[in-house]
Amino acid sequence: MKKIILITGVSRGLGLAMTEKFIELGHTVLGCARSPQAVEKLQQKYSTPHNFKCLDVAVDAQVKNWATEILTNYSPPDLLINNAGVINHLAPLWDVSSEEFSQVIDVNIKGVANVIRHFVPAMIAQKSGIVVNFTSGWGRSTSPEVAPYCASKWAIEGLTKALAQELPRGMAAIPLNPGIIHTDMLEICFGEDARNYTTVKGWAQKAVPFLLKFKPTDNGVSMTVPGSQ
Repeated sequence: MKKIILITGVSRGLGLAMTEKFIELGHTVLGCARSPQAVEKLQQKYSTPHNFKCLDVAVDAQVKNWATEILTNYSPPDLLINNAGVINHLAPLWDVSSEEFSQVIDVNIKGVANVIRHFVPAMIAQKSGIVVNFTSGWGRSTSPEVAPYCASKWAIEGLTKALAQELPRGMAAIPLNPGIIHTDMLEICFGEDARNYTTVKGWAQKAVPFLLKFKPTDNGVSMTVPGSQ
């Protein structure tokens, strides 16, 4: 069964890899990213029925307009994936500026809430759909110099589990740890050692089929993509 899949942060990394794999499997992808160049490139490569929009998930008004446009032209998503995220530059918490701390919180927490606020009511109206919020190993453990990122991902674990208790039967909200993958974000944390980890495309080969198997009985269960540690 072909699905309508909405993904945030599709310009690169995991978001782009998922987009390409879902489309390869015949599903419709609706995505957003902050880079106008990346969005234009995706729109040229994948035309209708796929749809890509340039916006910042941290800005509620932009997400609201996007949701209005999407829900006017498409059915509510069967699978909503909050993937967009940023990480702070490595530093002790006291050396992280207020501006950088706010950016991490705004994108990683408020961005997720904004997308849920404007898309999930339509999913609830049809009493179906799966919401997957990307968390991290650092949403279930901690390391030094990534305190803002840890704070945001621990928050997403709690936010998602609370959302799971609010959804009607037939739906699910799942916090998903994607694992450790060689992305630009991992290079910020691990430097050259990031090359020793699973490639983005290799990850997508496992992650996308795993995501497609989620069902209502998985509601509230913390998940991790198999083989991506």
